Amino acid sequence: MVARNNGLPGAATACDPYVPSHGNGGYHVESYELDLDYRVSSNRLTGKATITAVATQALSRISFDLSGLRVTKVSVNGRRPQRYTHRAGKLHISANIMDGAEFTVDIQYGGSPRPEDSPWGELGWEELTEGVIVASQPSGAATWFPCNDHPGDKAHYRITVTTDSPYQVVANGRLVSRRVKASRTTWVFDQAAPMATYLATVQIGRYDVIELAASPVTTRAVLPAALIPNAKVDLGRQQDMMKLFFRLFGPYPFGAYTVVVTDDPLEIPLEAQGISVFGSNHLDGRRGSERLVAHELAHQWFGNSLTPSSWQHIWLNEGFACYAEWLWSEASGGLTATQQVSKAHTRLKGLPQDLLLSDPGPELMFDDRLYKRGAITLHVLRQHLGDDAFFELLRTWTKSYRHGSVTTDEFIALAVSFSPDEGAVRHLFAQWLDSTELPAFRSGRFRLRP
Repeated sequence: MVARNNGLPGAATACDPYVPSHGNGGYHVESYELDLDYRVSSNRLTGKATITAVATQALSRISFDLSGLRVTKVSVNGRRPQRYTHRAGKLHISANIMDGAEFTVDIQYGGSPRPEDSPWGELGWEELTEGVIVASQPSGAATWFPCNDHPGDKAHYRITVTTDSPYQVVANGRLVSRRVKASRTTWVFDQAAPMATYLATVQIGRYDVIELAASPVTTRAVLPAALIPNAKVDLGRQQDMMKLFFRLFGPYPFGAYTVVVTDDPLEIPLEAQGISVFGSNHLDGRRGSERLVAHELAHQWFGNSLTPSSWQHIWLNEGFACYAEWLWSEASGGLTATQQVSKAHTRLKGLPQDLLLSDPGPELMFDDRLYKRGAITLHVLRQHLGDDAFFELLRTWTKSYRHGSVTTDEFIALAVSFSPDEGAVRHLFAQWLDSTELPAFRSGRFRLRP
């Protein structure tokens, strides 16, 4: 199977209906080069973005998403455009670009970045007590750089951050260089694997760095020194999770894995490409949030390497990561996946039956019922296929679409190829994905092989 193209089709309109104010048509971004200078004490950001893209249709105007910051200079292919406007979170630039042509846009901007209000809470660049957290899913990327903020438009990133020397900076990809000059340090990161805008991040804090493991994946934690003792307990089995997921899902899709723990408490952890971010409240020294550690790690395969082509397919992120929690529970001596499914199914039966997993709508895209019902769907599929075929399906899924954009139909088509009974598989998905009514669940007795 050939992986799905990382770019968007050349449609005139490329906004996602779940986030209609974001995303722009007519081009696919190949790379973002971001050069950021940030003053922590005053929350002052000065940035230059160099965006290289390919037109998917003839263009007379190029549009980007950028909110809360002021644009000071723009050029297209090295020339100043006749006109550009920036209002209501959209930067529109007059330009004549031929269909299929590569073009480069340089944008200088700055201001005091702040999170953007959304139906899912505040998103994007946010000040901490000491530093910064960037949490962009699904539409916060535009609070800190101009972009085509659509989950299906994946690109290469090079992120340079200059800030005060006492602070540690973490961004996506490999740390290419770190240069200290007087009281300021410049950090340069390169993310070669294609990445969606919502997974791009910068984390800044007074952090120490500890190495957690070197094999099978280089893993480290970046956190306040006071939290290191708890981290060694709460993250102590993370490498065992990595080995389990490596076996069940296929090779880890990125070069390394970093866990950032903020000094502030966070309502929920969050994933970025190659990075997971937890709050101080998630480290209690008793593994109280271990299921979340498993969940965020699993997103590196499901959500970060394989990114939904549109938010309608969010269950391919959250259902898979939730099921990974249950697989880890089973493998580590907790409740089996079947027991977890039975428990979740009983709870779902008592909740409203108005969730359509295949198209939940923006109001329910982060509803816990989506996570649980998506995970149960995978377990039912596992029961139908058997362990050997089911996990081979998952490994084929992550390999065939590695670093690509995916849809529910593509997963169903692949699942059908692993079963001798196409009709049964399609009926299974129709029941669990395309109906709001919760199907019955028949418990089967089987466990993961060691």
